[in-house]
Amino acid sequence: MINAELKYSFEYLGNSPRLVITPLTDRCYRTLLGAFYLQYGGAPEGPAGTGKTESVKDLAKALAIQCVVFNCSDTLNYLAMRKFFKGLASSGAWCCFDEFNRIDLEVLSVIA
Repeated sequence: MINAELKYSFEYLGNSPRLVITPLTDRCYRTLLGAFYLQYGGAPEGPAGTGKTESVKDLAKALAIQCVVFNCSDTLNYLAMRKFFKGLASSGAWCCFDEFNRIDLEVLSVIA
């Protein structure tokens, strides 16, 4: 099992519905919590439409952390990413990059 502890962030996110917990979402949550406890990030992977983004958003909601979903495109440049990361670092929010495979290699090398 997992022995990870993460602080509750007390970010008010409203009274909105939550996801149904299935064995797959439970496994995803445990894996991501273990990674965050060890100061790593997480990148759920799988076919389109399987709930990866929604699972990350729901986990952030359970921990009261703001989660920003960023839809990547091929028109993205490193200046826009710089602004985005600056805002993320100052707010302490989580980010979920949607359609990450669309980013150009030049921009992706700056992100890495």
